[in-house]
Amino acid sequence: MTKSSEKFWSRPVAVTQIPEGGLHLDIEADAAQREAMAKAAKLTGIVSASASFNIRHAAGDRYHVTGTVHATVGQECVVTLEPIENVIAEDVDVTFEPPREADVTARAKAPAKSKDEGDDEQPDPPELIENGQIDLGRLAQDFLFLGIDPYPRKPGVTFDVPEAPPDPEDHPFAALKALKGRPESPRRGRPKGR
Repeated sequence: MTKSSEKFWSRPVAVTQIPEGGLHLDIEADAAQREAMAKAAKLTGIVSASASFNIRHAAGDRYHVTGTVHATVGQECVVTLEPIENVIAEDVDVTFEPPREADVTARAKAPAKSKDEGDDEQPDPPELIENGQIDLGRLAQDFLFLGIDPYPRKPGVTFDVPEAPPDPEDHPFAALKALKGRPESPRRGRPKGR
């Protein structure tokens, strides 16, 4: 998963405070966080943004985070330009692990996968635990941004491309017709009158 460049919604959880049986947390973005995220995502607003997470210990020193991010966002219909609200519901299933020197180096040196290589449905690599914490707000923000409809439409609205009438001057011989009306130019290399 790709992280967004800035952190507007933050709710860090120290991994040392996660009980052996796991931890359930519900979080909600406040008005300032929603406003900052809306501005960053070029939305007309974010009416609500909340998330529900379960964190469980996984193999070794990894942590498995599952849950759902819910939001209601204000957007502009791409057809009518009227304001609309869209509901986002994104499922979260992410593994976190502490950074290791070799892992950090390997991630930095890993070649970027080209779009032509296809997707072999390999799981995403684990996210890194930063400073001994998992930031659930940041995770919720990333999934909220991923759930935004890039081409929002008002329900029932369709975009109909108007058909242009055929141009009578637009045919293969139009260029020849244009040349026919021009006066003849003298030919080079031949004397006149022969």
